[in-house]
Amino acid sequence: MRGNVATVVRSPVSPSASEAPRGESMLQHLGPAIRATIVTLVLTGLVYPLAMTGLAEVLFRHRAEGSLVADDAGRVVGSELMAQGFTSPGYFHPRPSAAGEKGYDPLASGGSNLGPTSKKLRDSAEAALSALEKENPDAPAPAPAELVTASGSGLDPHLSPEAALYQVMRVAKARKVDPERVRSLVKEFTDGRELGILGEPRVNVLLLNLELDRRFGAPAVPAVQPSQAPAASADSKG
Repeated sequence: MRGNVATVVRSPVSPSASEAPRGESMLQHLGPAIRATIVTLVLTGLVYPLAMTGLAEVLFRHRAEGSLVADDAGRVVGSELMAQGFTSPGYFHPRPSAAGEKGYDPLASGGSNLGPTSKKLRDSAEAALSALEKENPDAPAPAPAELVTASGSGLDPHLSPEAALYQVMRVAKARKVDPERVRSLVKEFTDGRELGILGEPRVNVLLLNLELDRRFGAPAVPAVQPSQAPAASADSKG
């Protein structure tokens, strides 16, 4: 019976021999992970941004540099992408703004965050409507809602053609020009839908006001001035 029993002799395993493969295995996993992280950071954090910036500068330089707008003297007076406050009666006024303490603050883009059931929102909108009607006594009724409501960003540079046309009589009277000439200018500066189907027709207020000065001369006040009016009353998306 004893001859049928197989005896297995095992050699002792050294602790250092068992730990070495485990350490090597960890390094084998960490090495590729570290290299992949470095390569990803370089490609996405350095190479890609530089490549896109370079292409944009070559292909769309005006847009890449902020769509800046200059007057006839070559002075930068704003951007096509950001609204400014115009308070003179001789200029078209943009939508109200709740961006910042006095509105139109590019460093504080945002709305009033007042909900549709807010009494403060309703009272502010009614006050804005009353002021708008007093400024435009010859305008057709009713007033477009966007002229008493702020955009979600507070920096929407556009008006609908209807909101611009609502102000034509005031602008023409302040500049002592035929209203039809001002109305024609609004239509000329109305941009259509993108690709014919995207968005809505719109008028860039800054570009329209600069063209007013070119064609009819500048009024006594500067063409672009910060708004001193209170922050906008209401919010609507746009």
